[in-house]
Amino acid sequence: MDRASDIRVGLVAGTVGAIAGGIPSTAHALVTGRDPLEASYAAGAILLPHEERRGRLLMSAAVAHGAISLFWGVVLARVLPRRRPVLAGAAAGLAIAAVDLGTVGRRIERIRTLPLGPQLADHAVYGAAVGAVIARARTPWLNRRGGGACPPKAAGPARPLSQDGRSW
Repeated sequence: MDRASDIRVGLVAGTVGAIAGGIPSTAHALVTGRDPLEASYAAGAILLPHEERRGRLLMSAAVAHGAISLFWGVVLARVLPRRRPVLAGAAAGLAIAAVDLGTVGRRIERIRTLPLGPQLADHAVYGAAVGAVIARARTPWLNRRGGGACPPKAAGPARPLSQDGRSW
């Protein structure tokens, strides 16, 4: 893929990853009786650290989390290996968690107080989803104009065959 393709694929991958990446912490919050939007409020606190109004925090979260997810999606589109990009993406997601939660997260109380396990799972799922989108984009037979879900046909006879298998 060229640089422009990497950016396009990275933006799509980052979007898919941002959506899928919230599933583990949301599920954990629902199972444990916590507010399922708490991680979103925490993301909103990145831009509005002293804000308490939930609506504003959610709007801020959409901007902050969206920008971060798109940025990492483009980075991963450039650096993920061709072999096992989903696994590499999950590992990259955990590395991103170390950066996100270890630097920014330590300074913001709403992030610091989130349960760590679900946040790590969110990042791993984000990276795996990004890797899956990138893997699909790198598969040449899926890149044909008009899509297509089937691999290219194997080379066959040059002339059509009759019903009994003989050439016309």
